[in-house]
Amino acid sequence: MGEFVRVEKDADDPAVAVIRLDRPKMNALNAQVQREIGAAAAEVAADDSVAAAVLYGGERVFAAGADIKEMAGMGFADMAAHSRTLQASFTAVAEIPKPVVAAITGYALGGGCELALCADFRVAAEDAKLGQPEILLGVIPGAGGTQRLPRLIGPARAKDLIFTGRHLPADEALRIGLVDRVVPAAEVYSAAVAMAARYAGGPSAALRAAKEAVDRGLEADLGTGLEIERVQFAALFGTEDQKIGMRSFVENGPGKAEFTGR
Repeated sequence: MGEFVRVEKDADDPAVAVIRLDRPKMNALNAQVQREIGAAAAEVAADDSVAAAVLYGGERVFAAGADIKEMAGMGFADMAAHSRTLQASFTAVAEIPKPVVAAITGYALGGGCELALCADFRVAAEDAKLGQPEILLGVIPGAGGTQRLPRLIGPARAKDLIFTGRHLPADEALRIGLVDRVVPAAEVYSAAVAMAARYAGGPSAALRAAKEAVDRGLEADLGTGLEIERVQFAALFGTEDQKIGMRSFVENGPGKAEFTGR
């Protein structure tokens, strides 16, 4: 357990792990928080009792961005090294081989928005604000914003947010596909956990393969993506869950299989 980032199990559904950011007041993502995020992601990835995860910054704010005071005095050599840690910690979240839901309250700006982009799904409060305001500081996003954002919402919309640095309200974020659901602020955490809990008891190897195929396929041309899919698909025929799922379908119809996670 880190000083500012910890992994908890949801009280009602222990198959859902919660990666909890807690660095008052705004969850500024300094180097220590970044390292702790990477460690938390590794812990969740390695825990076989965890079916899915929620990224949560608390009731007040998800994460308002990087720690500008820490970065302001850095030169090129400093940032060349620091940015590797920054990207590696966020990539560790993106590569958690389980469904991940970001629960966004308050602000998800700059690095906070980039961290939310590492999740598979995003639930936002009605009054939440998202954005990539780095241009207002004379720089660009450095933790995946120029890459993950256009892959999610398209290049033109991503350029609008990156070029202007504007704060995006939750309803517009929903309309352009940056978030997947908008709920009252008091319901953000419970809605995110409910979304994650849908995967508890599911075929974990198939979920892992599906995430890998989609994410890796987006990085490749269609032919390569289809080959990634084919290999993942074929490999699942060596799992116990595939036998259980297909036998259950034949004998009992769809949607009744009880998977073992093997």
